[in-house]
Amino acid sequence: MKISDDIHNYYENLVGEQFDELGIEDKYESDFVADLTCIVLNQLPTRYIRHEVDMAFYLPASERFEMESKVKVAVQKGLEFMKAHRE
Repeated sequence: MKISDDIHNYYENLVGEQFDELGIEDKYESDFVADLTCIVLNQLPTRYIRHEVDMAFYLPASERFEMESKVKVAVQKGLEFMKAHRE
């Protein structure tokens, strides 16, 4: 059952931004990126939102910084795991 197309985990956006910053999709094949995405998101808490604008206006800068820091750590750990367990 799908609840709504409007509801999503805000951390997905942050992970996507970090992947863009690191050029992940340019460096690795799509299956690697998909697996990495799952590994990274499973390390992070969920933060469900309905509208992006809500986060833009109501998320304090300090909390956004903390969330971005968690994403950076999770991506680094995920990359280390994926590289260590490549077939």
